[in-house]
Amino acid sequence: MLTHAQIWNALDRLAARSKLTPSGLAKKAGLDPTTFNKSKRITPEGRPRWPSTESVAKALAATNTKVDTFVSLITDSGKVAISNVPLIGFAEAGAGGYFDDGGFPVGKGWEEISFPSVTDEHAYALEISGDSMKPAYRDGDVIVVSPAAPVRKGDRVVVKTKNGEVIVKELKRKTGKSIELKSLNAEHRDRTFPMADVVWIARIVWASQ
Repeated sequence: MLTHAQIWNALDRLAARSKLTPSGLAKKAGLDPTTFNKSKRITPEGRPRWPSTESVAKALAATNTKVDTFVSLITDSGKVAISNVPLIGFAEAGAGGYFDDGGFPVGKGWEEISFPSVTDEHAYALEISGDSMKPAYRDGDVIVVSPAAPVRKGDRVVVKTKNGEVIVKELKRKTGKSIELKSLNAEHRDRTFPMADVVWIARIVWASQ
């Protein structure tokens, strides 16, 4: 007998195969973006909520996935290693309460996406809003960030400053006194910060594009 968890896990795997978040899969299928969100899987009364046959069919059509492939995702055959990675919108990342002083995700308000296994248990995802980072990242793209990954020159990184600003740039140079960041969009200026003004810096290890 199929279980509630098996069906939802299969949808998460379907999204991950297509490099999408659950909300991205729903949008691609022409559904309300929240249709496959974790928050929609249990009713306010605490009862399991199952995805409709129509929503599953639309998700399969949108990703050109055959029914037998979806069945394999339900039964775990052909499954890749999947991790649940916490996700928030990039626009929310600068608000207080989402990160500790080391740049690790904390607190409430995070959703989750299924993602091919990453080695950093503290990895998290940010969903890009707007086109200020084009052509590197566009509206709706998801980036996965690893606070534990070593950061080197040329890496794309997420930086949080003491004034609460969270920015995505390319690391040009980092010394004990300052950090130089190259903009991903030629229309936006490069930035330099004293290290005393930087709360944390973390490397981007994957992006859906």
